[in-house]
Amino acid sequence: MDEDMFYRSTRNSEEKATASQAILKGLAENGGLFVPEEIPSLDVPMEKLADMGYQDTAYEVMKLFFTDFTEEELKRCIQNAYDSKFDTQEIAPIRKVQGAYYLELFHGATIAFKDMALSILPHLLITSAKKNHVDNEIVILTATSGDTGKAALAGFAGVEGTKIIVFYPKDGVSPIQEKQMVTQKGENTLVVGIHGNFDQAQTGVKEMFADKGLAEEMAAAGYQFSSANSINIGRLVPQIVYYVYAYAQMVKKGWLKDGEAMNVTVPTGNFGNILAAYYAKNMGLPIGKLVCASNENKVLYDFFATGIYDKNREFILTSSPSMDILVSSNLERLIYQIAGEDAQKTREFMASLQEEGKYGITPGMKGQLEGFYGNYATEEETAAAIRGIYGEAGYVIDPHTAVAAAVYQKYLKETGDSTKTLIASTASPYKFTRSVMASIDGKYQDRPDFELVGELEDLSGVKAPKAIEEIRSAPVLHRAECEVSGMRDVVKGFLGKR
Repeated sequence: MDEDMFYRSTRNSEEKATASQAILKGLAENGGLFVPEEIPSLDVPMEKLADMGYQDTAYEVMKLFFTDFTEEELKRCIQNAYDSKFDTQEIAPIRKVQGAYYLELFHGATIAFKDMALSILPHLLITSAKKNHVDNEIVILTATSGDTGKAALAGFAGVEGTKIIVFYPKDGVSPIQEKQMVTQKGENTLVVGIHGNFDQAQTGVKEMFADKGLAEEMAAAGYQFSSANSINIGRLVPQIVYYVYAYAQMVKKGWLKDGEAMNVTVPTGNFGNILAAYYAKNMGLPIGKLVCASNENKVLYDFFATGIYDKNREFILTSSPSMDILVSSNLERLIYQIAGEDAQKTREFMASLQEEGKYGITPGMKGQLEGFYGNYATEEETAAAIRGIYGEAGYVIDPHTAVAAAVYQKYLKETGDSTKTLIASTASPYKFTRSVMASIDGKYQDRPDFELVGELEDLSGVKAPKAIEEIRSAPVLHRAECEVSGMRDVVKGFLGKR
């Protein structure tokens, strides 16, 4: 490694960390997020990348960000993550459907894109702990809107030296998402349904991270907190990989010429997945427009349209629950960048968000968002996209991917931009069987999710993934529920005192 890459907090220019320290901490001291001091340039020629498998591509990207890991450490983390847990050797295959290119990010153990980063995070964390001589047990504290939870649980279950506690909105995830979580085995795992929505769960977790008194209490008992959400840089960097890999594969297949621009459409809730594409673009990957697709919780669409981020609105439960989010945590990293890496300015925006529920960026900052296009899809438009793509191409997509497909169509109509477009397909339709089947034919509307697995197999010609078969008959092991105000007590109760 030539030069060490350091990370800074978006809210405090004094705070500096190595990659392994930033991964261990998860969140910076005063609620800020760690960002790389500079975005490194991709240093491997495209024709070489085009011949690489996923694991080698991952190494070429991650080594530029995680510079305090040795080659052996990083390669070991990558080999342990991207193995037979994925049901295809390609890890992230691309399907060409109706003139768009769907990057299937759901071939991992929990059939959602979170597997792409969460299967490596435990290995990065344990390696980071050893590097920094941390003897405490690491407690992963995470809020989930449906997918992060199971993917993190699967990654950390049984990993020595860790415990994981996942909070999810009791009535805000799909039945299959919930069953995936509550059947999770592992002595070191705890799953708790909160009586509230995802934003409340996420706020509760962030408050625990920021609580110095709680940290001291935990340290005395031999524990320290870290995060598996995409606020952890160890979650975000692995997501950059699949955009680089996708571009190289598109070149290899002759779908793109080397150097030709590719647009990227991403269904977005917490803003991490599209931020990873933005970072890939800043590394020199030829990405044109970043199309940010929202569901009816369209806080990001409004932000791109007006420059005002305003979460003071009704929280809507949709058929794409992983995007039912009004506080997009990762947007803070983008705000920091377009504010000229001004930590004080970023801190002021975030304070305003906390106190008044909104902030407005300057015209100069808004001018730097020209590479983004935001739009949203209603529930009807989402269902129509599932129905239309199945009807015309026989390809079945989940509701989150459908939000992206619908917004991509709006972008095309509005701009006429014929640049080849990669659509991030973020979950298997098997995670949302009822929404998907009911979109294709209303007669399925009242059938339970698990009952429709066979029907979806017949319809799609794609066998139900192992993840679905496993949970069908699995016993429920987690029944804990709590009020939002009781989250801290649940954590203390689970950890007890050693």
